[in-house]
Amino acid sequence: MAKILVVDDEADLEVLIKQKFRQKIRQNEYEFLFAMNGREALEQLQIHKDVDVILSDINMPEMDGLTLLTKLSEQNLLLKSVIVSAYGDMDNIRTAMNRGAFDFVTKPVNFADLEITIEKTLKHVLQLKETVKAVKENNILKMYVDETVLNFMGGMEIEKALFHNRTVEGTVAFIDICSFTAISEFEAADKVVELLNQYFDIMVKEIIKENGVVDKFIGDAVMAVFTGEYHLDRALDASLAIRQTLKSEPVYKGKSTFEPKVSVGINSGEMVSGNIGSSTLRRLDYTVIGDTVNTAARLQAAADQNQILISEKSYEMVKESFQCKEVGPLTLKNKKSPLIAYEVIA
Repeated sequence: MAKILVVDDEADLEVLIKQKFRQKIRQNEYEFLFAMNGREALEQLQIHKDVDVILSDINMPEMDGLTLLTKLSEQNLLLKSVIVSAYGDMDNIRTAMNRGAFDFVTKPVNFADLEITIEKTLKHVLQLKETVKAVKENNILKMYVDETVLNFMGGMEIEKALFHNRTVEGTVAFIDICSFTAISEFEAADKVVELLNQYFDIMVKEIIKENGVVDKFIGDAVMAVFTGEYHLDRALDASLAIRQTLKSEPVYKGKSTFEPKVSVGINSGEMVSGNIGSSTLRRLDYTVIGDTVNTAARLQAAADQNQILISEKSYEMVKESFQCKEVGPLTLKNKKSPLIAYEVIA
């Protein structure tokens, strides 16, 4: 349910809003809060921290709408404001936009237009929230740590996040580009990074296509996690697609010759999911750990070029959907007993 704060000193506007949006209110799509001026609006935001959109007039007692916009930009980067005012001249519109307003609606209010504007603004807010979520889950913060992002996250949030852990059922895949480090002995650093990123981009696209999450890049390997329905099937589909797509990539011919091939280890089961890292460094990995993850990594290390290995348990789950063959017991690091592994053919 979207939460919308209406800031206006005209008391009859509250009645009109409740009348015009009664269906969405009744269906729990919208919840409206009301304030008579900017000061009251800030008080409401202290109580209701989950407000998505603000509809604000400009001319109000105690604190006007333009001053409120300035205060909002200091508090919440995800909250978006729409100015609803009779002062629709260009100067006011430009000032409002420069202070962070998302849109501008003039009075008298056309409620059909206002509804479209609210929907558009809510969609934008949802996209921002999804982007922040993706940033956290894909560890982009480690590469692009902006001061604004750090202010938004806040030290206290990072410390709390250290303790936000859960057990999940899913599949983890380690996908390594075979023998890639060898070309770094012959090629310039820029060319090595350019080529690696090119291959990573291919891999990431296939992972995302199957609703997987890129947990991290480890040297010239990718660790991906799949949860939800058919997580193992989707991990296998992504890995097979990556292998096939890289096969069609041209052989690199520079100071050395390189043909991209992958070795893949996949395993399913319970994993501990949480934020692992240091609050002192203000750096966390939202990742999965446990025996399921370790086994996938060991399978990848044992896999040959263009080979996808899974455990016997995983094989039993997908044997009717994928063509596999037994590769015999493998002695894996830190495993007491040999593991029966299967190669996924198609």
